[in-house]
Amino acid sequence: MKDYGPLTISLEIGDPALAERVAASLREAGGLRVAAAGEAADLIIIEARPSERAPEGDALLTQRELEVLRLLAEGSSNKTIARRLGISAHTAKFHVGRLLDKLDANGRADAVAHAARLGVLHL
Repeated sequence: MKDYGPLTISLEIGDPALAERVAASLREAGGLRVAAAGEAADLIIIEARPSERAPEGDALLTQRELEVLRLLAEGSSNKTIARRLGISAHTAKFHVGRLLDKLDANGRADAVAHAARLGVLHL
């Protein structure tokens, strides 16, 4: 198998302190190299736009909502969510509704997609 050398990653992060923290983490990972400004890269890490960032303030997800979100990602129904979490189906439905509101999603799959884009859920 041919050795292609380290993977070169370009960072497009506006906050210099955050960019340096990310670069330091990448350098520690081994097999990765952070590209200099303007240099071609194998991969680009782009800072999320404000509209794609995790919800703030009272819109933060509760621990229970995160549990429900993980089950939604598995394709669980409200009844299955209720059974797995030991809550009523009505309460599961309430949590799903709150997730849809907080993530500004149009449905269950959309909520999972939004959460993944925001970094709230890792698939």
